[in-house]
Amino acid sequence: MDAGDSSSAATMHVVVCPWLAFGHMLPFLDLAERLASRGHRVSFVSTPRNIARLPPVRPSLTPLIAFVALPLPHVDGLPEGAESTNDIPRDKAGHHRKAFDGLAAPFTEFLGTACADWVIVDLFHHWAAAAALEHKVPCAMFFMTCSAHMIAHLADRPPKGAEPLVAAGQQHAAVPTFEAERRKLSAMKDFSGMSILERFTLTLTRCSIFAIRTCAEFEPEIAPFLTTISGKPIAFIGLMPPSPDGGRRGVREEGEGSTVRWLDSQPAKSVVYVALGSEVPLPVEQVHELALGLELAGTRFLWALRNPNGVSDADLLPPGFVERTRGRGLVATGFVPQMSILAHAAVGAFLTHCGANSIIEGLSFGHPFIMLPMFDDQGSNARLLERRKVGMQVPRNDADGSFHREGVAAAIRAVAVEEESRREFAANAKKTQQIVADKNLQERLIDGFIKQMASYLNRST
Repeated sequence: MDAGDSSSAATMHVVVCPWLAFGHMLPFLDLAERLASRGHRVSFVSTPRNIARLPPVRPSLTPLIAFVALPLPHVDGLPEGAESTNDIPRDKAGHHRKAFDGLAAPFTEFLGTACADWVIVDLFHHWAAAAALEHKVPCAMFFMTCSAHMIAHLADRPPKGAEPLVAAGQQHAAVPTFEAERRKLSAMKDFSGMSILERFTLTLTRCSIFAIRTCAEFEPEIAPFLTTISGKPIAFIGLMPPSPDGGRRGVREEGEGSTVRWLDSQPAKSVVYVALGSEVPLPVEQVHELALGLELAGTRFLWALRNPNGVSDADLLPPGFVERTRGRGLVATGFVPQMSILAHAAVGAFLTHCGANSIIEGLSFGHPFIMLPMFDDQGSNARLLERRKVGMQVPRNDADGSFHREGVAAAIRAVAVEEESRREFAANAKKTQQIVADKNLQERLIDGFIKQMASYLNRST
């Protein structure tokens, strides 16, 4: 990786501490590698089991990246060995955050001996930002979303007209009622004794720089308004797209062969890849509606399906669905190599929950989207893609967010089948791919972030 102009700067020791979710830990690991590729030393702080499950660091960078394992304290009600959000049911999220808060003392102790120049933390890390203040180490808050609209909402500092904020003459849907109601949950205290909004606000107050995973080229209608958030300077660090080979040393995972071999037998651009993330599985009734929508649409599909808790394999899919779609559809309930699938020539569209990582991975290969956002920033991300006309959301009930098979089928057909709309979505996806895949642009943004950190240190000395 080209270190660009930042290679001439004095090397730093940067401590990075992500939230305990793989959708956060993997981008933080990517950021750690990008810092190390420019000669900076990085300490990656997490819990033992999470560190053990991370992919290996590139061999050339291992001398510069150290993993610091802090044991996750026990909390009654939290399953044994549950360290990441993937390990816990949704109703135990507050217990998980309470255990996470128990890392404050060991993190503070580590930071006291680390001789760090910078700390980079996630949005929940009020205690890590406080430790940085205590030890007089500047702190950057790194936010995962690729939609700056969500940042404006959380910071309660939306620019005039934000959400929706669009260029002159454009229109798009407002925030649906069910999403607005879910957003209110961020202000409610949970089992940990704090709300998500409190965590965000405290962390933001204590940080020196607010780093966002987006750029003006990707969000030209809002990025110029966000020069600061609550008085903190903004660093647009780019989209951090994965390398085309998947970015993780070409290690083939168990289960990869069967899905890729199935794709090998399908015509080019004929398959809709369906993956709704691992954090919030759909209720079984909605799994059935999605399945019947895929069947009704008539397209080929590859579905990475997570089983909702407590649902038997026999009840997971509608009766007869597998038999009726045999030959044109494959349902995979185990590991699915998403990057290998998205890179495959047989895939023509991506039905996604609109998590930031999935969006960036899909755009890296120029795929249009059928969108079914679930929670957090995913609704904002979906509306961003709608503004760019690279996809369509599945119609939802405004009150509760439910959807029906006919709406699923209509959205799939518009994006992947009907010639006029399919051509428009595909063309716009290819245009957006040029931004995501612009390596020089993305590396310049990382270099700019490093220069911003170095300049802050120079001003402080």
